[in-house]
Amino acid sequence: MTHADCDRVAEIRVRGRQTAYRGLMPQAYLDGLDVAEDAARHRARLAGGGGRVVNLVAEQEGEVTGWAAFGPYRDGDAHTADAELYALYVHPGHQGRGAGRALLAETVRRCSAAGRPRVFLWVLRDNARARRFSERAGFWPDGAEEAFEAGGVAVPEVRSVTVPHARPVTAPGA
Repeated sequence: MTHADCDRVAEIRVRGRQTAYRGLMPQAYLDGLDVAEDAARHRARLAGGGGRVVNLVAEQEGEVTGWAAFGPYRDGDAHTADAELYALYVHPGHQGRGAGRALLAETVRRCSAAGRPRVFLWVLRDNARARRFSERAGFWPDGAEEAFEAGGVAVPEVRSVTVPHARPVTAPGA
């Protein structure tokens, strides 16, 4: 991802959240998500990131259609030797075309190549579509659950994990 991608990535993230989380988070919270504010946060993170977080984009015919961000697993304020997929979003108009699978496969491949023993991700507990997607890619719930606050409501997430060396994940056609 480059600075030039930040506006499109923000649009993908905001529209993706508004679509995927409808009924799972307060609608007022989702309606309040702002593409320009999100783009500014992405630009600031890229400028001061220090290389710990990797941002990938998927493109189709020169258009950014998806985005993933990963880095060291966050255990409170500490980082571990494991990896964490912090976010993966595909523009709602491009879902089901392989961009998400490709981004997830590349994330796992890079984490494996970097010697990360496990890759974790957090998914909204009630987001059945995202949970099926991650399970098809070899991520399985490990029993950890947390909630975060969205619009004054506690929204539960479950943690899933894969072991890159044990079960490779490949993109379609790879």
